[in-house]
Amino acid sequence: MLDVSGLDLHYGDAQALAGVSLHAQAREIVVIVGANGAGKSSLIRTIHGMHRPSAGRITFEGIDIAGQPSHQVVERGIGQVAEGRQVFPNLSVLENLEMGAAPRRARAQEKATLERVFGLFPRLAERRRQAAGTLSGGEQQMLAIGRCLMGQPKLIMLDEPSLGLSPAMTQEVFRVVRQLHADGLTILLVEQNVMASLKLANRAYVLENGRIVLSGTGPELLDNDGVRQAYLGL
Repeated sequence: MLDVSGLDLHYGDAQALAGVSLHAQAREIVVIVGANGAGKSSLIRTIHGMHRPSAGRITFEGIDIAGQPSHQVVERGIGQVAEGRQVFPNLSVLENLEMGAAPRRARAQEKATLERVFGLFPRLAERRRQAAGTLSGGEQQMLAIGRCLMGQPKLIMLDEPSLGLSPAMTQEVFRVVRQLHADGLTILLVEQNVMASLKLANRAYVLENGRIVLSGTGPELLDNDGVRQAYLGL
């Protein structure tokens, strides 16, 4: 479904990504782990069209999307839940969700998708008229995921979805990831909780200084001594 090949990204003279290659098959959970500053968010944003790569290819369902603007990437079926939630604080929960249904192909199914989101996140249904800025951090993360789902993505990219959340809410986030996967979505997950994310992963990549240095299945990386020492403290 997604194939990234030889991807380079520069911010001025600084190189953020160097020769990054990865792929995700339909209905897989693909996890990217790495230290702060490794280039994880830069990779997500480049796939989503927020940055133009210096070199390399990004193909989605066989079409090269490298350098396409974000709205075209969304229309093709790639959704992103950005780090930090980035909800519209002065809009209600419902208005935030309606904003997510902007893609043309999503509008006809907006009502049905909204009910699906409320089924997945009952708290959002209860707070549909409440301003998004008054929600807790965990509720805002639910809203950010729900807003992305309103666009009916085929592939959803989650950038640090458990960042700053309580242990209970972190468990809720991973429950939702499992449910979305069971529903047939392909998921690209960048996550600070390395152990929990690798337990879910069909495929995983380790990113260091803008380069992929290791890849394998989730269990393979969990058993890798280097990964265990660097990211799990074992």
